[in-house]
Amino acid sequence: MSALTLSTSSATTQRGDVVVIGVAKGSKGSPVVAPGGETVDKAYGGKLAATLEALGASGGEGETTKIPAPPTGLKAPVVMAVGLGEAPGKNEPYDLETLRRAAGTAARALAGTEKAVFALPTDDAPSVGAVTEGALLGAYAFTAYRSTGDGKGKRGAKADKKDQESGAPLAEVVVVGAKARDKAHKAAADRAQVLAAEVARARDLINTPSNDLTPVVFADQARKAAEQHGLDIEVMDEDALAKGGYGGILGVGQGSENPPRLVRLAYRHPKAKNSLALVGKGITYDSGGISLKPAGHNETMKCDMSGAAAVFAAVVSAARLGLRVNVTGWLALAENMPSGSATRPGDVLNMYSGKTVEVLNTDAEGRLVLADALTRACEESPDAVVDVATLTGAMVLALGNRTFGVMSNDDAFRGTVHELADEAGEASWPMPMPTHLRKGMDSPVADMANIGERPGGGLVAGLFLKEFVDEDVLWAHLDIAGPAFNESGPFGYTPKGGTGSGVRTLVRLAERAAAGDLT
Repeated sequence: MSALTLSTSSATTQRGDVVVIGVAKGSKGSPVVAPGGETVDKAYGGKLAATLEALGASGGEGETTKIPAPPTGLKAPVVMAVGLGEAPGKNEPYDLETLRRAAGTAARALAGTEKAVFALPTDDAPSVGAVTEGALLGAYAFTAYRSTGDGKGKRGAKADKKDQESGAPLAEVVVVGAKARDKAHKAAADRAQVLAAEVARARDLINTPSNDLTPVVFADQARKAAEQHGLDIEVMDEDALAKGGYGGILGVGQGSENPPRLVRLAYRHPKAKNSLALVGKGITYDSGGISLKPAGHNETMKCDMSGAAAVFAAVVSAARLGLRVNVTGWLALAENMPSGSATRPGDVLNMYSGKTVEVLNTDAEGRLVLADALTRACEESPDAVVDVATLTGAMVLALGNRTFGVMSNDDAFRGTVHELADEAGEASWPMPMPTHLRKGMDSPVADMANIGERPGGGLVAGLFLKEFVDEDVLWAHLDIAGPAFNESGPFGYTPKGGTGSGVRTLVRLAERAAAGDLT
């Protein structure tokens, strides 16, 4: 991850490769230099906005413009202006998500650069955190499988054009205007560093090809993190799952040569008053099983473990931040493959809860592994349970590629999760749970089937999961199928590929629980 420095010095006195300033759309349609860039504007004789406008800059969100530094007045050779969109009203602050996205946009555009100085609006601790978080998230790059093309492997820190082409990230981020000795500013920046690092952990896991990330390897990654951060961990292998009666996880994983795992990863604080259970779908590759996915739908199915990655990263985040809450993560890990031993449509699985489920579609497998993990999580009587999953294409059709759905057995809790996601900068939308859709999952041979009516398929999946949650346990379901994996171009601080969707929302929920209020 990029190195971070907080500085009270002026942007004009900082040595670096580029100074990043914000430019907003003014009331008259012309760009205006945002707070933080005043000294840079002064170095241009107060004509920076006019110069940018002459080059076609408008201050629109996501817009970047590079110009040479003036002959004197700056120690960096280049200035980059990043658009912030409409300027807020007089004495009104910039929206935190606007700052995150602007910083992320600039960091992405500066891939391969050694050092960038960010002179964006940082009037208070929240804005310091937003700029830091956005810059570090935007600087992410997944380069584990890229060679330099010269047959010599990695060359070191010095960046050049080939580094940029291969996706080398921005090496160092300097945030000016932040006060390193101010406890609130430093705490905001420290929190942003943890979030960015753990989102990067989730992104790395999601981007790793399935031949290198099997359920066993994923569990081993959790073991290493548990040792590093002082977490409790239990890994149930296929024998333990069979002995315990986890028919959902075993049924999904039995067609693969790579056996399933159920991982319990727990953070405990001695002064905690609330407890959270987080459950993540961890299908390390989803072929659809015997109900094989059609051509064009298999290529990105390494991302079907994004929910487990988010839960893993959130538990580690809680530990690193020292939150006064107990957080237990359940990673339901399996590989869904077709073979002679795979579950067939029409088979009946005996779930951990004692319920029986007729499997009518083996590509509706995520709800099966989650069902077992949810039942197990409820046995510990947490104050709330939240599951996270790339569960249904139906949710993507309903909400698009950038918004996840939130369902719950409690309207107030659903509203809280939606509110916290918004605070975290993750787009979500509250979804209903129409009880009449439950009848579609009736089975003539078992307690229920794993699919129901096709219309409202995302809601049906939520209703299925609800069957495995204790009635007296507060529960929410996050269907992140849309935003978990970005197949289009990068935007803001969001890269192409794995995004780490859900991590920041779960951390905000843990922070809310640590403060003593879940609803």
